[in-house]
Amino acid sequence: MIKKNKIPTIIGIIILLIGTFAGVYFLRMTQVFRIGAGGAVAPKDIRTGNLSDTSATISWVTEAATTAFINWGKTQDSLGEIENESDSNQKFFTHSITLTGLRPSTTYYYKINSEGDAFDNDGIPWQITTGDAIAIAQNSNPISGSVITAAGQPSKRALVYVSVNGYLLSTLTSDAGNFVLQLGSARTSDLKQIAQIDQAKTLLSVSVRAESGETSSAQIFPQSANPIPPLVLGQVQDYRSLAPIADGKNPSVDLNLPAGASEESKFNITAPSGSPKPTSVILESIDEGEIVTSNEPQFFGKGPSGETITITIHSEQVTSQVIKIPQNGSWSYSPSVPLSEGPHSITISWLDASGITRTLTRNFVVQAGEVPAFVASQSATPSPTPSPSSTPTPKASSSPTPSPTFKPTATPSGTPRVTPSATPESLPVSGNLTPTLLLSIMGLVIIAFSFFVWRMSEN
Repeated sequence: MIKKNKIPTIIGIIILLIGTFAGVYFLRMTQVFRIGAGGAVAPKDIRTGNLSDTSATISWVTEAATTAFINWGKTQDSLGEIENESDSNQKFFTHSITLTGLRPSTTYYYKINSEGDAFDNDGIPWQITTGDAIAIAQNSNPISGSVITAAGQPSKRALVYVSVNGYLLSTLTSDAGNFVLQLGSARTSDLKQIAQIDQAKTLLSVSVRAESGETSSAQIFPQSANPIPPLVLGQVQDYRSLAPIADGKNPSVDLNLPAGASEESKFNITAPSGSPKPTSVILESIDEGEIVTSNEPQFFGKGPSGETITITIHSEQVTSQVIKIPQNGSWSYSPSVPLSEGPHSITISWLDASGITRTLTRNFVVQAGEVPAFVASQSATPSPTPSPSSTPTPKASSSPTPSPTFKPTATPSGTPRVTPSATPESLPVSGNLTPTLLLSIMGLVIIAFSFFVWRMSEN
């Protein structure tokens, strides 16, 4: 068969490739859609906290980790001041920048620069107005606390907001998950005077936004808020019923950590920095909802040596025992009476280094009468093993084969043979004008569309 020297199909492919590359180039140059700026790096949930006569804290979150700074000034057209984050070289999901050196009763304007893109309030800068110059409160009235994950690990750089009668306090947690705010600096909603705080009646609304996107919230009165019990991400907590904190003591609270946490850290609460002893107690022997195949199970785990824990078995007959964790940090316990078949639960309570009573509870089911304590799997059951033979046997057989014969199923030849999946008649003939025209039209459309988008971006 004589092939014709036609190459229009190749020309069509070349035009399509040129159109594709041109489209990519022009789309990368355009700013019409602002895919990055309008999406993951755009500031969201922008809040102004700690607003006084000389300073204000601007906070926000981004879907992607970004670097950020604020351009600000006294007029919309003159944003000559720049305020960076504390570590301007790193990228974060949560952002908090404090503007200082402000003047009382003055309006300021600002834009947020996130990952190189400037963002404003729908075409105009955001604005804040500082409060009147007033005397500083004599009592700082600090409130403090910590933010932890469901696994009990500290949550660093979590945004913490405390609302006091419409006034917002804000801060970021430290690397240890701790935070401190000065309730004495809270103002009235008109910013003209210091807010009057009733320790037993002024309700504090606390909310948290972690870098992971998880949130937490709580309500508490000032008399119980130094420290606030740990704020667990994913939980809504109501601490209004907590008794006032006595001197040198902390409130007792059950954190009710979820059972879905990993075994090592499920009930592991990291002690605050500087605590004299760790506060982690771990139950290792059972998981939540596990079926126990013995009516005399042994419970064991780990904890700080010398820690006193109370173990309670909730069954038809509730049993409780206080044990002291030995020097090696491993503890164990078995109930004094056999457990009946059915559902049970075990509760372990202890006093952590902060003076807070921690409790953990796990449910389990006893099925000692239905399933033996140890069941050997089929793979562990011994079976007759044929005597080893010097002649390898490639295939097992129920009857011994004295001299197996290896028969290859295929013999490789020097020339590989490929079977086409389609007949030659179904393949396109080189030089066919139909695919050439289609490819060329597609390339021209891509080039025209890219040029149109680029021109729109220039306007």
